[in-house]
Amino acid sequence: MIRRLTLSCLILCLSLASGCQQQNEAPPTQPSDQKAAALPDADGRTLIELITVTQDYRQWPMFPGKEALYQGQHPHGAYLTTYVSPPVLAALQNKSGKLPDGAIIVKENYSPEKELAAVTVMYRRAGYNPEEGDWFWLKYSPDQTILAEGRIDGCINCHRAVQNNDWVFTGPVK
Repeated sequence: MIRRLTLSCLILCLSLASGCQQQNEAPPTQPSDQKAAALPDADGRTLIELITVTQDYRQWPMFPGKEALYQGQHPHGAYLTTYVSPPVLAALQNKSGKLPDGAIIVKENYSPEKELAAVTVMYRRAGYNPEEGDWFWLKYSPDQTILAEGRIDGCINCHRAVQNNDWVFTGPVK
């Protein structure tokens, strides 16, 4: 009787342990699910949070061939500093010709006195606006007040001149 009870307890414990282990295992995820979840929506507030809190864009590399406070022009400012997210840098170095989904280019716009006047952002989000390269445009002030966001006609109409360079003026993408 004691043997039966001991054996029953052992089987029960092994069954419970096996069940607990299975419950603690995370379900497998598809790599594409992870990639899609990692990209923020095309939304100004979410994008500002991403590039200033989650990731500090000022820690990203500058656009290849550019340095801090290079000469700019209207409408961006007298001086500019342009940062690129790591996937953008990789695409530029590989001369891929097209920046990837999730690409972020951040341009700091400075006054003639070299004071930060605004920050402008290009963010590629697949399916956002295919007719205009899927770029989401954002402009915000140094205090992070959103000045313009989305499908900004001024940005689109100007950058259309370089749509063969993936809508980027700062330098070649090929």
